[in-house]
Amino acid sequence: MITNFKGKTAVLTGAGSGFGLECARIGAKLGMNLVLVDVQQDALDQATAEMQALGAEVLSFRLDVSKADQMQAMSEAVFERFGAPHFVFNNAGVASGGMIWEGTVSDWEWVLGVNLWGVIHGVRLFTPMMLEAAAKDPSWQGHIVNTASMAGLLNAPNMGVYNVSKHAVVSLTETLYQDLRLVSDQVGTSVVCPYFVPTGISQSQRNRPAQLDSQKPTRSQLIGQAMTDKAVGSGKVTAAEVAQKVFDGMAADQFYIFSHPRALGNVHSRMECIVQQTNPTDPFAERPDIGRDLKLALRAT
Repeated sequence: MITNFKGKTAVLTGAGSGFGLECARIGAKLGMNLVLVDVQQDALDQATAEMQALGAEVLSFRLDVSKADQMQAMSEAVFERFGAPHFVFNNAGVASGGMIWEGTVSDWEWVLGVNLWGVIHGVRLFTPMMLEAAAKDPSWQGHIVNTASMAGLLNAPNMGVYNVSKHAVVSLTETLYQDLRLVSDQVGTSVVCPYFVPTGISQSQRNRPAQLDSQKPTRSQLIGQAMTDKAVGSGKVTAAEVAQKVFDGMAADQFYIFSHPRALGNVHSRMECIVQQTNPTDPFAERPDIGRDLKLALRAT
C-alpha cells in the first residue's frame, strides 16, 4: 500500500483538462513532482502555472501521445530530471461516435493512436524504469494508472471505434497487472473506468491532427456527438471526485476504479450473456430510454 506521496514523481498525460488536471491538482497539494503532458498548449500552460503556484516542481511537455518518438524523448527527459517516476497516469483520451462501419481510416488511426497507443507507449517506456528502481531499493514503490472507460466493459451502440480502444486498454491493464505480479511486489497498476463525467472529452475534435482530418460527419456521428454532449454535460460525478477515487485506489492497491459503481449491473448482464452463451442484451438496460431515443433518431426520415 502506498501512503506517502510527498516528494514522489508523477507523469500525467492529458494533464491540461479533466481527470489529468484534477489528479495533478491533488498531486501538487501532496507535494509531488509533476510531469505534465498535453497536446493543447494553452491548457498545458495554464495547468503548469497553477501547479507551480501550488508549490510543485513541474516539467511540461506539449506532445502527441500516439507518437513513439515524442513519448521516447519525454521519458528520457523525465528520467534525467527526476529518475524513474513513481506514478504514471496514462490518461490522455479522445472520443468518437457513429456506426462502426462508418468510421474512416483516419477515425480509427486517431482514436486508437491516442486512446490505445498513448497507453502502450506509457507502459513500455516507464515500466522498465520503475522495475529497475524497485530492484535497487526494496522500499521503492510505484503505480501505473491507465484510464479506460465503462466503454471498455460495455459495448454501447453508435460508439464502436471508442469502445474498441477502451476495451483494449482494459485488456492491456489487466495483463500488465498479471505480468507485474510475476516479477515484482513493488509496482502496481489500476484501470480507471469512468462513466459519464463532465470533462472536455466530448469536444475532442478540437485537438484532432490536421493530417487525420475527418470527413463531413455522417448522420449517426452527429447523433452520437449530440448524445455524448448531453450525457457528459449532465454527469453528476465530477472529475475531481474521480481523481480522488484514483488516489484512494492507488493507496489501497485497488485495481478496478469506477466513477459509477451502480452501472456495474450492465456489466454483470453482459458477462451473464457470455457465460450463458446468449445473444448480447441492451447495454443500457437500466436506462432503456437511451436506447429508445437513439433508435428513434437513427430511423427518423
